[in-house]
Amino acid sequence: MKTCTVSTQFGDLVLIQTGDYITKLDWGRAPAEECTHVLEEACRQIAAYDAGDLQVFDLPLRVEGSEFQRAVCAAMSAIPFGDTCTYGDIAKALGVPAQAVGGACGGNPIPVIIPCHRVMGAKGLTGFSGAGGVETKVALLRHEGAGGFLI
Repeated sequence: MKTCTVSTQFGDLVLIQTGDYITKLDWGRAPAEECTHVLEEACRQIAAYDAGDLQVFDLPLRVEGSEFQRAVCAAMSAIPFGDTCTYGDIAKALGVPAQAVGGACGGNPIPVIIPCHRVMGAKGLTGFSGAGGVETKVALLRHEGAGGFLI
């Protein structure tokens, strides 16, 4: 497992690589910096996203978890930059309860890159599992121009 840290307006983000894939993103600082080509590219793309110069990540990702977790992460990854959808929208597409989708969104191991911040509750803004909670979710949505629902 290799780790690298990138500083953004959303906080310091730790990227974790296992094998040839990014497998986790968390907030904080990496205990040891062991940047690889994959991690350097991930840091470059996150910095470009942070600067407003990148809307779609192109990184080798591996979601560790159940088949259902991977399906929800794939559905979240399909939400375009600047758009949002609801847990119910994803649930309907997958044929599962919205509460199960909410749990899988909360368990997203690679937030920001897999954009769980773009998923809302039926009545609007809901929680966020990353550091800063809802405030970070709002900052990410505003950054993408998707914060109009807050006005």
